[in-house]
Amino acid sequence: MKSLYAASLLALTSMPAFAQTLATGDQITAAIGGNTVQGSMLAAGAYTEFYQTDGIIKGADYTGTWTIKDDQMCFDYGEGADCWSVRIEGEAVTWVKDGADGGTGTIVAGNPNNF
Repeated sequence: MKSLYAASLLALTSMPAFAQTLATGDQITAAIGGNTVQGSMLAAGAYTEFYQTDGIIKGADYTGTWTIKDDQMCFDYGEGADCWSVRIEGEAVTWVKDGADGGTGTIVAGNPNNF
């Protein structure tokens, strides 16, 4: 019985993190609103963006908007909204689309780049 318990515990702790830790809309807003995220997307490369609490995104040479819909963060840079699920663990952010990780980032307090 002990070995069955140990095997069950091992199986649970080795499950992919996304299965248990996708953030809610309120958690996304609380962690990211008013802060900067810097990181890298698999398809687009490095990014640094400040997410104003009023829904404006500011980057080095561009702007956009962000909203929360159905516990996903949606980004619109003028071509229509693109929505992502989010895992947040401390300052680490993982962007998840269709069950696959599409990028990562680190939350930095405030707007240190003065975007």
